[in-house]
Amino acid sequence: MQTMWKINAGRGAVLFDEFIGKGIIAIGWDELGDLTQYPSKEAILERLKTLRSNERAGRIMSHASQAWRFKNEVSNGDWAVVYNPETRFYHLGLIGSDVKFDEGRETYRNYRIVEWRSTISRDALSVSTRNKLISILTIFKPADSVVEELLSILSGTPQAKLPDEEGDLDYIGEDVEDKSLEFIKDLIISLDWSQMQDVFAGLLRAMGYKTRISEPGPDRGRDIVASPDGLGLEDPRIVVEVKHRGSAMGAPEIRSFLGGLKNAKGVYLSTGGFTKEAKYVAEQADRPITLVDIDDLARLIVQYYDECDSQMRSLIPLRKIYWPL
Repeated sequence: MQTMWKINAGRGAVLFDEFIGKGIIAIGWDELGDLTQYPSKEAILERLKTLRSNERAGRIMSHASQAWRFKNEVSNGDWAVVYNPETRFYHLGLIGSDVKFDEGRETYRNYRIVEWRSTISRDALSVSTRNKLISILTIFKPADSVVEELLSILSGTPQAKLPDEEGDLDYIGEDVEDKSLEFIKDLIISLDWSQMQDVFAGLLRAMGYKTRISEPGPDRGRDIVASPDGLGLEDPRIVVEVKHRGSAMGAPEIRSFLGGLKNAKGVYLSTGGFTKEAKYVAEQADRPITLVDIDDLARLIVQYYDECDSQMRSLIPLRKIYWPL
């Protein structure tokens, strides 16, 4: 299998015309200077840490890895792929030089020469390949299946599409949704107990309730009290217990919570989940109680996020995306 690299031509493909017109591919991070001066990825990483001390460590590591990849992992004879979002065509060419540095260029000074060979319409590709050719990374190596499909089209013998290909978009959408829920759960776990109270109280407000949050200290199982009037005088009155820990809550905790419920509905939130015995106790209870684990909480956040106030959103900052049906 031939090696292929997908390169983004700047944000919004602003450098696409220059890439094609001058027969090059290039990367930014110009403050690094000439990439050939760095003997290792670690050397690039240390330099970026000094230059971008305010950036997150993971972001700096990603940038260092991409700069090193462009300098050291890309080879002469590899395929390069760039995309023009205006025409929806991928341009493919063969890389024909080591890294060069042009001090006279205003930006993207580290570059490689490319002989552009052909173009492929995005519409000619399978849904799976279209998905795998999208990335926020400046440079990355597409999967072997992507390379095989692109090269087969170039050779004039495109692969037959699988019968279930029409369902790929739905499958990818479900995968994105599942991943987003996991990342939301990562955000939830990173909060402390007090912030977790604020998040759930914010959800209750988004549902139309007014809330009171207990001060730190003995609360007799009442971390949050919610009701239509905010005083607990009007029904439904909801009492919430919040447990933010790694271990699952058991039957004794649920029984204790139920014992303190009077003239109210109960919600027990546990980010560590519940044992089977705890769920059985809740199901058999003679008072209304709802158990909420971290999966339930993540889905509630997605469901009611648009109605949440700024206080809650600041704790769980999310961005909405739209996906084709």
